[in-house]
Amino acid sequence: MRKALLTLLLLPAPMLFGAQATYNSAKGTWTLSSTSVTAIFQLTANGYFGAQSITDTATGDQWAPPSGKRMSPVHFTAGSNTFDTLRQYKLADQYAQNINPSGVRQYIVLQDLTGVALITVTLEVYDGQPTVRYATEYRNTSAATVYVTAANMLPWGFDDLDRGYTAFRVNQWSVAPDEDFQQTLTPLDPAGTPMNVYSGAGQKHCAWLAVVDSAARGLFSGWEFDGAATASVSQNATTGVVQFSAAIQALNHPVAPQATFQVPAAFVGLFHGNFDEAGYQTQRFVDAVEAQPAPAGGVFPYVSWDSWGYQEAVDETTLLQNAKIASSLGLEVFIVDLGWARSIGDWYADTTKFPHGLKSVSDYVHSLGMKFGLHFALAEADPSSPVLQAHPDWVSSDVNDYFGASSLCLSNLPAQQWLIAQGIRMIDDYGVDWILQDGTNVVQLCTKTSHTHDAADSNYSNSVNGLNAVVAAIQAARPNVLWENCENGGRMMTFNMVRNYVTSIANDASGAFDSRRAVYGATYPFPPRYADRYMPSSDGLSSYATNSYLFGGPWVIMDQLAALTAAQERSLAASIEKYKSARTTITGSKVYHIQAPAGNTTDVIESYSASQDVATAVVTRAGSALNSYTFMPQGLNPVKQYTVTFDINPAVYSMPGSQLMADGVQVPLPTAYSSDVVHLTGQ
Repeated sequence: MRKALLTLLLLPAPMLFGAQATYNSAKGTWTLSSTSVTAIFQLTANGYFGAQSITDTATGDQWAPPSGKRMSPVHFTAGSNTFDTLRQYKLADQYAQNINPSGVRQYIVLQDLTGVALITVTLEVYDGQPTVRYATEYRNTSAATVYVTAANMLPWGFDDLDRGYTAFRVNQWSVAPDEDFQQTLTPLDPAGTPMNVYSGAGQKHCAWLAVVDSAARGLFSGWEFDGAATASVSQNATTGVVQFSAAIQALNHPVAPQATFQVPAAFVGLFHGNFDEAGYQTQRFVDAVEAQPAPAGGVFPYVSWDSWGYQEAVDETTLLQNAKIASSLGLEVFIVDLGWARSIGDWYADTTKFPHGLKSVSDYVHSLGMKFGLHFALAEADPSSPVLQAHPDWVSSDVNDYFGASSLCLSNLPAQQWLIAQGIRMIDDYGVDWILQDGTNVVQLCTKTSHTHDAADSNYSNSVNGLNAVVAAIQAARPNVLWENCENGGRMMTFNMVRNYVTSIANDASGAFDSRRAVYGATYPFPPRYADRYMPSSDGLSSYATNSYLFGGPWVIMDQLAALTAAQERSLAASIEKYKSARTTITGSKVYHIQAPAGNTTDVIESYSASQDVATAVVTRAGSALNSYTFMPQGLNPVKQYTVTFDINPAVYSMPGSQLMADGVQVPLPTAYSSDVVHLTGQ
C-alpha cells in the first residue's frame, strides 16, 4: 500500500489534463470528471462504499442506483466473507495520478472493519471518453490462506426510471450455421428474465454487453478476462432496477496471508442513440485506452500472405518462390503457418524442409521489405515432442485434439517457464516480427493436483496467471514483435485480448460470405483492426471475393501465389492497392451496420470519418434477385456537398449530405455475387 496522509480538504489531482479527481473529505465523496463523463463515488459515514452516479456531460444522461439503494464496483467473496455494498470499511488511503492518454486514475484504499481485508479500488476516466474503467485488488490481511470463490466484474444496479430496455450482444466465431458473429437484440422482460452472455476463450459470445432504454439512453460494458465468464443484464420493474453482472466461472483462487487477488478490470460507458453509437464509443475507448498500440507509420492494418494454402506441406523452395511474388504484389507480412516445426510443441524448424535453416527464409523475406511471421500454437504440444516425452504431466486434464497435439497447462509454472524460454528463443533464432498465436482453447480446464495452480481454479489461473503471464513475459523480452490472436477462429474476443494483441482473427478461412458476416458482427464491440480475415484460394479473385475482405483488420491472403497466372497476379495486385487506399479511412472511423449479410440479400457496411469527412461503403450482392441497391449513407454532414464515386460503376455524383441520407444513391449490381465500393468525399 502507498504510504500517505489522508486528504482532509477538497483536493483535485494535479491538473495536466481536463480529466481530474476531487476528494471531498467532509462528504466522503470522490468526483472523477473529464470532458465527457462525471462519476461520483462515496464512502458513507457508516462505512458503506458505492457509486452515486455516472453522467454523460454532453447529453446529460445519468445512470444512478434507485433511491435508497447502493451499488458498488466491489463485489467478490473470499472465504466466508462477501465484500459488496453491505460490507463496511474505513478509509485507509486515497490518492490520484494523471495517466495517458489525457486521463486520471483514482486509488481508494479501504480497510475492512473486521480487519480481514484491505481493498484497493482503482477508477479511471479520460478526456473525450464517456467511460469509466475500474478494478479491485484484494489483500488478505488475515492469518490464514483464504480462497476467492466468486468475483463479479460488472456489479451494477441502475434505476430503470420506469422505462423499457433492449439489450444487445454479439456471438464469437462459430462453425455452426448462422451463429458466426451473429447479433441478438432482446427486449428485457420487466419480470427479471436475464439476457445472458457467455464470454471467454472457447465460449459463445464476445465479452461485451449494451443496453438502450426507450428514451435512447444507453450503456455499454466490457470486461478484461480471457477465461470463461457468465454475464447478464435484467430488469426488475418491481424493484426498479436494471441489474448487470459478469461472474468468473469456476473460481477457487487461494490467497495467502498478505498476498493479493486481482479482480479483472472492466469498464462501463454511456451513449445516446442506437447500437452503432454504442459500438463506436466502445471502439474509441478501446483504441485510445485498452488496445495494444498499432504499428506506427499509418500503414496498419497490413495485407499479408499466409502459407496455409499449402497446409503443412511447406518447405524452403516453396516459401522462397512465394516470398518473391508476395513482395512484387505489395504484401507487407509473410507468415509461415503450421508445418514449419519438427512437430507442434517442438519449436525448432524441420531441417528436412529447411536444409539451409528457417532463418535463411526469414532473411530473404526481410530483404524483400516484408515482415516475417511465424505460427505458434503456444498451448499445444504433440505427445511425441521432446517436451512431453520428458514431462508428460505438463498436459492439462482436459486435452483438445489440435492436429493431434495435446494441451499444455499454462499456469503450471515449470511448463510456463519452459514455454517462455522457447518463445524468446524461437523469435531470436528465426528473426520473427509477427507471431500468429493459434490453438484450440488457450484457457484450458485442468484439475490436476500435481500442478502449481489450485485444482479447482484453472479457469482464472490459466487465464490470468497462465496465458497472460506467458504472453507478457515474451512481449517484455521482445517488445518489437507484433502478436495476432487466432483462437482457432475468433473465439477469444475479449477486452483483455485487445491489450495483448494488435489484431485478432474474425474469419478463419471460411470464405467471402462468412468473412463479411464476421466483420459485420465483430465491428460492434471491437475496432475494425480486430477483425482480420483469412481469404482461402477457393474464393477466387473476383471483385465479389476481394471486396469481401476490404473492410476490417489485416487481410490475409492464402492463395498459392506460385500457381497464379500473370493476369491473376495483376488482378490481385490491383485489389491489394485498393485495400491499402481504403484502410486509412476505415481505421478509426465510425462503423454503420446498414444491412447484415444473408444468403438472399445485398449487405452493406459503411465507415465514416468525421475528421476527414469521408465515407467508404462496401455493397455486396449475394443471392439477391435485385440488380441494383439503393444505398442510403449515414452520418454525413447534411449541409455539406459530397462527391460520390464507385470502384466499378463509372458514374460520378455531387449531392448534399441531406439528400444522400434521405434518398440514397443507386449502386448497380448486375449479377448475383457481385460487389462495388462507394466513396463519399465532402467538399
